[in-house]
Amino acid sequence: MSSPDIASILENSRELDRLRKHQEEVLIGINKLHKKLQASPEVVEKPGDSSLSRLKGLYIQAKDLSEREVVISSLLLSQLDTFLPSGPPGQQRRKMDGTDLKRKRMKSDSDIFRFSPSMRSHIEACVGLKDEQVAARVTSDAEKDEWFVVKVINFDEKTKEFEVLDEEPGDDEEGGVQRKYKLPVSCILPFPKQNDPSGTQEFPAGRHVLAVYPGTTALYKATVISTPRKRKSDEYLLEFDDDEEDGALPQRTVPFHKVVLLPEGHRQ
Repeated sequence: MSSPDIASILENSRELDRLRKHQEEVLIGINKLHKKLQASPEVVEKPGDSSLSRLKGLYIQAKDLSEREVVISSLLLSQLDTFLPSGPPGQQRRKMDGTDLKRKRMKSDSDIFRFSPSMRSHIEACVGLKDEQVAARVTSDAEKDEWFVVKVINFDEKTKEFEVLDEEPGDDEEGGVQRKYKLPVSCILPFPKQNDPSGTQEFPAGRHVLAVYPGTTALYKATVISTPRKRKSDEYLLEFDDDEEDGALPQRTVPFHKVVLLPEGHRQ
């Protein structure tokens, strides 16, 4: 197994761990709301109460996280199967002839149609991101992760990879051309639907998020100061890390559909 293959498996393992931790947070939120509604069911009838819409948002998020976990788990299994011998332990592997290769290809093709309903749903969601803007981690090194707004060109159902386009022209050194990337599912974060604010999870004040810095296509770590619901608008009030001006962090407004969950282990 080559180093890039090992790196990919480890990256997907970290993504799986991040998803499960996030699922635990969402479940805690759901249970708190359940207890609140069980203790005082009449609260939903009070003017301005948002308990049911918040509960709906949490259930939508739990469903999305569960489907994403299925995709990453299946991808890890397929990566490991590629490097494991197909026969019993200790059995010598024989060279496959043309018939074996054809049979293996046919099996792989048929496996595409045997996904679980939740995985098929998530794959369809990935395919449905074509022509949409998403947040993408295009570089990752020992020091920092770089996230940008990109446009999805295609999603390959076999490799589980997105082909994306950075619509911002490159530097003069790069000829000023738009760059394309092929990225795994773990490097893509869909933005909330702009036309469906009620079905979007709202991050509470104090939560760390990843948000598009105003006037750019780059995403940076920020802290929520005030939420759209509290501000009665479609924008968060955020403080971006390392955005100091005159010894203080300025507070900036960012549309809710340009704010996503901060990935576990984010480096900036």
